Amino acid sequence: MIDEIYNSRIGAIKTCHCSDEWEQTAIPFEESLTEEQTILYHKLCDLQSETAAAEMRAAYKVGFKDGAVMMQEIQS
Repeated sequence: MIDEIYNSRIGAIKTCHCSDEWEQTAIPFEESLTEEQTILYHKLCDLQSETAAAEMRAAYKVGFKDGAVMMQEIQS
């Protein structure tokens, strides 16, 4: 159930754009790569993004459960 709540709210979560430092570093770096290296770079970026998303999902679940425990303690 917590996953469903998280997934339905994910579009409502305000996100920021890439930092200027990221763009100033990544764009020239990517332009210097061969086609094969670019594919590998994109794959690595995707894996990092998936890992960050999984960590955010896990943190949301823990926070949700902690909030529920606090509400139970307040009502006791």
